[in-house]
Amino acid sequence: MQIDWAALGQVFGVSLVVTVGLVGVFTLGIVGTSRKPAEAAGGDAAATEPTAVARTGAYACFALCAAAVGYGIYLIVA
Repeated sequence: MQIDWAALGQVFGVSLVVTVGLVGVFTLGIVGTSRKPAEAAGGDAAATEPTAVARTGAYACFALCAAAVGYGIYLIVA
């Protein structure tokens, strides 16, 4: 049995980059939907809500994560 080490290295590299990228995008989504601490906002409850741009960006990050997971499932099933 011969092991193609170059192909194995490529698979490892691509999986590492995609995994780190997907975790980073998911993290951006969580940060975009999180609230600021109340003491940093001066105690104003309305100021602790994320802005509409941040929330929209966070939803886009979550949609990208869902698309990547769906594509992975498609590749496995097909």
